Amino acid sequence: MSKMINLYPVRKFRFPIIAECISPDIFQDKTCKEIEKLEIWEGNKQRRLEELFKVEESRKDQETIITVYGDVSKVRRIGAYMTRGEITINGDVGMHLGEEMEGGKITVHGNAGGWAGSTMKNGTIEIHGNASHYLGAPYRGSTRGMRGGNIIVYGNVGNEAGAYMRKGLIKIYGNAGQFTGLRMHNGTIYVQKDSEGRVGACMTGGKIVVDGFLHSVLPTFTIESVKKKTKIEENNIAKGPFYLFLGDLTENGKGKLYVLKKKNPQLSNYEKFL
Repeated sequence: MSKMINLYPVRKFRFPIIAECISPDIFQDKTCKEIEKLEIWEGNKQRRLEELFKVEESRKDQETIITVYGDVSKVRRIGAYMTRGEITINGDVGMHLGEEMEGGKITVHGNAGGWAGSTMKNGTIEIHGNASHYLGAPYRGSTRGMRGGNIIVYGNVGNEAGAYMRKGLIKIYGNAGQFTGLRMHNGTIYVQKDSEGRVGACMTGGKIVVDGFLHSVLPTFTIESVKKKTKIEENNIAKGPFYLFLGDLTENGKGKLYVLKKKNPQLSNYEKFL
């Protein structure tokens, strides 16, 4: 039985909260009373969901839809491992949002903490504010990044977005920090505004498109050509002309870095190598 569940924080949270139970998969076949009794961690204390959130069932629906109202920036792992349904968060949300998710959709009308969409396999995450560091990236020591799905951020992102990416699409409509696409193997990253340096460091495959100003291109990339346009996804073409660089040569990489010519006159020196 599918349903629509609304969650309201009962107070301002001071300590980190681990809440992977907030997921359509877990809420799916439970009554409102059963949902209230789900276990959740606040700091080092185990709580019931009802101690931290007011739980309200508004209507039956085709898919389980969870809507969170308020600031949950201390709440981590919402939507982790989810395979279906929808979560909407009207406020800021904490780290590890949608970690390893395999389906469904998460929409955030606010900012998201670090590691949003970490190692996700499928589904969609849409963040209408900013995202912190390590968007779609794996934990330290792991080499398996995002393996599918879509992440769309309308604000800015921190460092190492799409690190170790193997498949999928990340679209950033704001600015990006350093090391975007670090060690990426495949997939596509699009940055509409400016990007800090070291983009594509140690990448072996995949595509990064920077539609704004890029502080510098790593010396281990070689210029290949100037392209009129490039495809981001089906029915989405970015218009150039773009400088196309290949790299990272330190890894014998075949990754493609597209940088908009109009916004980057400092790269015109590369044209003499064409």
